[in-house]
Amino acid sequence: MNQPASEAASTIELTTAVDAAVAPSSLLHDRTAPDRLVVARGIFTGPSHRISEELYAVVKGDSRRDRHTVRLTAGATMHTNTYFGRFAAAYWQRWTDVAEVRATVSLDVADRARVRLVASDIAGHRRIVDTAQTDKSGTVALNARLDMFIDGGALWLEFEAIGGALGIERLQWTVGAPERLRPVAIAICTFNRADDCANTVAALASDEEVLHGIDGVYVVDQGTDAVGDRELFTQTAAKLGDKLRYLRQPNLGGAGGFTRGMAEISAANEHCDVILMDDDILCEPETVLRLSAFANLTSTPTLVGAQMLFLLNPDYLNVGAEEVHLHKLMHGQKVPKALRNTSMLKKNQERRVDAGYNAWWTCLIPAEVIAKVGLPLPIFFQWDDVEYGVRAREAGFVTVTLPNAAVWHADFYWKDFDDWARYFSSRNSLIVAALHSEMDAKALSKQFFQQLSEYLVGMQYGLAHTTLQGIEDFLSGPQILRDGGQAALAAIRSSRADYPETVKHLPTSDAVPSAEIHVRRAGGEPSMLTAILIKRAIGQWFGRTQHGIVGIPREDAHWWHVSLFDHVVVTDASQSGVRIRVRDKAKARALLLRTRRTLRRFRRELPRLQREYRAAMPELTSRENWDRLYR
Repeated sequence: MNQPASEAASTIELTTAVDAAVAPSSLLHDRTAPDRLVVARGIFTGPSHRISEELYAVVKGDSRRDRHTVRLTAGATMHTNTYFGRFAAAYWQRWTDVAEVRATVSLDVADRARVRLVASDIAGHRRIVDTAQTDKSGTVALNARLDMFIDGGALWLEFEAIGGALGIERLQWTVGAPERLRPVAIAICTFNRADDCANTVAALASDEEVLHGIDGVYVVDQGTDAVGDRELFTQTAAKLGDKLRYLRQPNLGGAGGFTRGMAEISAANEHCDVILMDDDILCEPETVLRLSAFANLTSTPTLVGAQMLFLLNPDYLNVGAEEVHLHKLMHGQKVPKALRNTSMLKKNQERRVDAGYNAWWTCLIPAEVIAKVGLPLPIFFQWDDVEYGVRAREAGFVTVTLPNAAVWHADFYWKDFDDWARYFSSRNSLIVAALHSEMDAKALSKQFFQQLSEYLVGMQYGLAHTTLQGIEDFLSGPQILRDGGQAALAAIRSSRADYPETVKHLPTSDAVPSAEIHVRRAGGEPSMLTAILIKRAIGQWFGRTQHGIVGIPREDAHWWHVSLFDHVVVTDASQSGVRIRVRDKAKARALLLRTRRTLRRFRRELPRLQREYRAAMPELTSRENWDRLYR
């Protein structure tokens, strides 16, 4: 049961001394490195019972396992050729100066045990690198040179319990340590996800070895439902001690929350790396250890990102590595040959794929990057991580998305595309492209016109408005960012209320006359889509559509299918309700005219706007500007 707000708040204040001028004492000291640095550990179960143990280790035969130990019965075998069990050799060879890795493990041997250190190549071919066989309990060490993995491949261990039981524990992958370990602190941005955030912080504190390597945890709370009021957070605060900083501020979106953490940490210690972490993830603490260890050994300062596994489908990888196509205003694009939406129980990522940027569900930013390129843009939400990754690369810092280091994040495809966030995606994509590319106004106008025409024939008038508002506010120039996005958020949410199809209804509500609805499925995608778009637009304009109300499942809600009708009930992507689209010629006409005016202005004013945004960049990203926004 939650504590009363006043009691919880006083507890947190005593624990963390919530004064931005006071930094955790651990941030003020460098740590001396051991002779060998632990860069990954053997983990055998996940942070939740929802997570398959086979993401960590695969056992044939009877066994008993917990987080850090496994006990095999006689005749059983185990291997760590799994998502979290592999060592990403290709990435270590390519991006660090490490020449050799050692796997050590403590064995409790009843009769005999055999251990193999095994490698793969870019095609997944298996080769044995080192072996050990023993009839005595104790520690076994196996070694591998990192000299055959540039394009791909990984390392893992295989165990056999021969003649008797075999206990396995304290599995560690170690490399020669640098002279000094880089301090690292975590910045978590949260907005009214108090329970999720408290769970994330508690997960970090649950692993003593991981917690020992963290120099600070900064929680930036921008919501009205305070994380500090949660009993779990209060309990965790006592465990974290002076490592925890709990900060409250106005809602400035993800950009504002993460930037506050970066600013506070770098002000406390300019040599401290920062790990940005979402509040609503299922956190794998081991990932923090692996990101930090990798960053300590890269040849040059490198942004190191975790991969994202789906929270509702927890063995599925979102994407192996992402890049941005600024000329098309498209982010989240799969790097060629990277895995996407793939079960990591069925396939491993053998090929090394190099990222253009890493999203901030969890991503380490080196201190040198913050010192050289500054703080993020105050663009509130969407594209802030993309812009910062692009800016870092322009300054000479690469991003590595590290396999076998991940967190679980809400599956993107359960969120409907027709949402207020589309405003920020449209506006901010233009801002980022203006800052970091040579934009082709004619090509982008054509692209926008195509998209908006599809929305209109699909009777998504609110989505068209939302996208147009993003373009129009981009055309207002850099001053649109002066308040950090709060006014824009309120305005777009308010204005979307004028478009009924943006509202989600329960399928049993009075707005949905179920007895009249007949489900209409789509056929295959037609060829010559431009000609089809013109035909559908004419049909919608003159009312040459099929009358009456129809139902369309989400998977069939393509514009070229929906536009055949004039009254459609479409399943929301969340599968928790439906949207009702009704043909409205007056709205379509007004939005079409607005589209033409807006895109003409876009083509005319784009060169000037690019100059203005670039000139405003230093001031927008300055500490002084951010300090003003935090007040």
